[in-house]
Amino acid sequence: MDYRLLGRSGIRVSPLCLGTMNFGGPTPEDEAIRIIHAALDRGINFMDTANMYNDGESERVVGKALKQGNRRDQVILATKCFWPVGDGPNDRGLSRYHILRACEDSLRRLQTDHIDLYQMHRPDFDVPIDETLSALTDLVRQGKVCYIGCSTYPAWKVMEALMVSERKGYARYTTEQPPYNLLDRRIENELVPLALEYNLGLLPWSPLAMGILAGRYPLDGSLPEGSRAARRGGVFAER
Repeated sequence: MDYRLLGRSGIRVSPLCLGTMNFGGPTPEDEAIRIIHAALDRGINFMDTANMYNDGESERVVGKALKQGNRRDQVILATKCFWPVGDGPNDRGLSRYHILRACEDSLRRLQTDHIDLYQMHRPDFDVPIDETLSALTDLVRQGKVCYIGCSTYPAWKVMEALMVSERKGYARYTTEQPPYNLLDRRIENELVPLALEYNLGLLPWSPLAMGILAGRYPLDGSLPEGSRAARRGGVFAER
């Protein structure tokens, strides 16, 4: 396996990251655990989940799989927060209140004492970036999070975060996780040049456009019942 540095961090990850959006949902637990162990056996050491995937079931299944055989230390484990995880007005977003609670919940489901890469699943335009970065910095200093990242941020929002971290001595985003495939190349305009300039790791999601580029769907553009694109509201649905 050709391992690569993750952004400007000192950790090395496999160029393929195992995404777990379907685990604990369309992919049942036993099958998901077999997939995780097969990936680890073949040298993949990077896994990505999120607290909202299947209402937390994805994190729970990942945690259970890594507990079996004591394989947690073989993995650079990434998860995310932002989307609603409850009905309350503060059960979402990137406020200090929600981030700290969401992190504790993810640690519990993942059965681990730390998250290697904690990503903000979307930008929160209602919360000052200072508040978000301050909370994440506290988690890093407490040892509950090693590195932080963001997902599907516009380039200007990534640059704002990097600037505020530099100015105030906060933890710095190590990665950005954008949508990127042959049908969606928007990041090439501004985000890729920014990442190259500031040594930011890019972790593309939906590289096959939810299966469209793999020839999974009919040419008439219809989405088969039960397919990922149909469940997520279309090929370019943002989740």
